[in-house]
Amino acid sequence: MKKGILIIWLGLISLSLRAQENLKLDFEQYMEWVRLYHPISIQAEINLRMGQMEVRQARGGFDPLVYGNLDKKEYKESLYYDKREAGIVVPTWMGVELNGTFEQNSGRYLNAESTVPNAGLLSAGASVNVGQGLILDDRRAALRQAQIYQEATEVERINLLNSLNLQAADMYWRWSLAYENREVLKEGVELAKFRFAAVKRFFEQGDQAAIDTVEAFTQLLNRQYRLQIAENSFFEATQELNTFLWDENGEPMVLTQGVIPQGLFEDFNWAPDFEEFRMVVLRHPELRLTDYELASLDVERRLKTQQLLPVVKLKYNFLSESVSGMSPSPFFENNYKWGVTFYTPLLLRKTRGAVGLANAKIEMKQISRDLKELQLINKLEAELNNWTVLNQQVSTISQNVNSLQALLTGEMRRFEIGESSLFLVNAREVAVFDSRLTLNELASKLRTSYAKTRFAAGLGFEGD
Repeated sequence: MKKGILIIWLGLISLSLRAQENLKLDFEQYMEWVRLYHPISIQAEINLRMGQMEVRQARGGFDPLVYGNLDKKEYKESLYYDKREAGIVVPTWMGVELNGTFEQNSGRYLNAESTVPNAGLLSAGASVNVGQGLILDDRRAALRQAQIYQEATEVERINLLNSLNLQAADMYWRWSLAYENREVLKEGVELAKFRFAAVKRFFEQGDQAAIDTVEAFTQLLNRQYRLQIAENSFFEATQELNTFLWDENGEPMVLTQGVIPQGLFEDFNWAPDFEEFRMVVLRHPELRLTDYELASLDVERRLKTQQLLPVVKLKYNFLSESVSGMSPSPFFENNYKWGVTFYTPLLLRKTRGAVGLANAKIEMKQISRDLKELQLINKLEAELNNWTVLNQQVSTISQNVNSLQALLTGEMRRFEIGESSLFLVNAREVAVFDSRLTLNELASKLRTSYAKTRFAAGLGFEGD
């Protein structure tokens, strides 16, 4: 598959104070790109079309039916019969079937009940179930279930996009974390190089012991090793991020070298509204999907309950030689035909078993919904608490970084006046860099935590 190169000029700003100009991919622009063009977003829209097609298919059960029949027999130059029939059947939402037919029959051995006027016979009437199927039948049940499925696809779309939102946000902030860690370790390597060069120069001038050069060199090698790991992590994170970037034509895109993420310590003014989220979670997409499943099961239960009734089908048709002859007249006076069909099982064991099974399915699904609601509420509370704790941890580690930086500054002053050693300076410096890496990780987790709280509440790209 051909790959494009991601050059998103809008929103990419130059980063100053660097040897080369870098381009920045802001978080909000990245998320908008994902929302518009990621394959899962496209699949979510296709899911809506599937719901529409399900309804269209179910509505097909109410399509008018046109039929025709020609049956002729001729033997030894004798016409036994020539029967011709055409008609239309129109099902309706009320459960009544309207029908109209035209018959034209002739022949020497024609059955008496098939005898009609030479010009043919018109028939128009209806049939209706007054027992089983009066309130709900297979056609109406199938249509209602298709409509429920269509409504569910709307919620399924939201659920898919919410999941995509969380995955994309988590990947972006992991990418930003990898970048920030690389920058911190780059700074550490530059400091180690500078210190090693200085100690080496002092040693050559006789002002520093040889062991100090070894100490400085080992520190340089150690930091170079950690930087190599960080660079590899940043490369891997960039490749993973590329899987979320697609263009308008559905082609995957890759970030150009030099594109950097939004910083972990830039303005981040988002915060979950605890009370709002606690209300929104009660309408979580997963709960709404379960509600639609319950609604579909209820339709099935009502259909099975209808089948406990006997089948009683009434049919009535007006008869006339022409359309103009079909004048209103009393139903059972002249020129008509009617009938009634009745049947029912005596024990109804099959139907009663089906109704009991439908009720059991609804009960099981309701219990599952109650459990799912409790799990979602508890999950939200856990994410909200995690958000609070991460905020506290970021504040704590920020203070710790400042304190360690002050200790490092003091240690370097002591080293300059000969009251400390290079070993202690390096130890202080390592502590500062380690704490900065910890702060980076917490800042990344805090931003991801915001996405997690929204996902736990059933929100994603939009307020939904």
